[in-house]
Amino acid sequence: MTARLRAHQYGKAETRVVRIVRDTPRHEIRDLNVSTALRGDFAAAYLDGDQSAVLPTDTQKNTAFAYAKEHGVASPERFATLLARHFVDDVAPVSGARVDVDEHAWVRVLVDGAEHDHTWVRSGQEVRTASVTVDADGTWVVAGLRDLTVLKSTGSEFRGFLQDAYTTLPETTDRVLATSLLAQWRYAGTELDFDATYATVRSTLLSTFATQHSLALQQTLWEMGRAVLDAVPEVVEIRFAAPNKHHLLADLSPFGLDNPGEVFFAADRPYGLIEAVVVRDGAPDAGSAWTRSVGAP
Repeated sequence: MTARLRAHQYGKAETRVVRIVRDTPRHEIRDLNVSTALRGDFAAAYLDGDQSAVLPTDTQKNTAFAYAKEHGVASPERFATLLARHFVDDVAPVSGARVDVDEHAWVRVLVDGAEHDHTWVRSGQEVRTASVTVDADGTWVVAGLRDLTVLKSTGSEFRGFLQDAYTTLPETTDRVLATSLLAQWRYAGTELDFDATYATVRSTLLSTFATQHSLALQQTLWEMGRAVLDAVPEVVEIRFAAPNKHHLLADLSPFGLDNPGEVFFAADRPYGLIEAVVVRDGAPDAGSAWTRSVGAP
């Protein structure tokens, strides 16, 4: 058998970095999960065990902590960009770097109706994400969110679908629509207010989900993507993955009870998984923006 090393990268996954700003009595917090991946000619490490070109993953972890202190965390996107550029610009064997950052949100505790200066409570399951790739061809910033669970109790239907001998799903003009949204969007540039654009994209996604009468989750994703491109000129592409969290009407007839769309069974699996990519006409080439692992997006 003849074998060859086709592609490779290495890094430190899921370094938990919590940065607290204590310069004033009112503290600020950013809670990050940082993963780094370095690309270059590290074949000797794999083929011969030669580590002379390898920056240890432990060093990558330490760099994340040091940069949090030295540069702060203005936003997940900005922090990821600083790290990725450092590895490419300052570490000779590294020709490319990808940094993925998840941010866990905290909200201030209310005391007598006022926000407390240094006490927070974790905010739900939603996670803000950022992925920055730097190489010789440029810098790409992808922002996003995952586990944003939304539900509307009406304003959704599903009918007119293809049917065959195995179809049992009834058509409906009024159903619960719920999903746990994964959305990622690519920016055209790198110099923008990432916190402000994130807030605008998030609010646009939610308002569109709420107000768009849905003929299907597919149509809802299209309208959400189009609304984001209209609202935020810096966004040139947005990608969705949305599991359809089915809510099935409970049969209460054995108990002599009517159930006019009031009591449901929330089924966790199996579920429909709906995906879509919405791109602005004339969008610049995505380059390495979506490439997470070696050799493939």
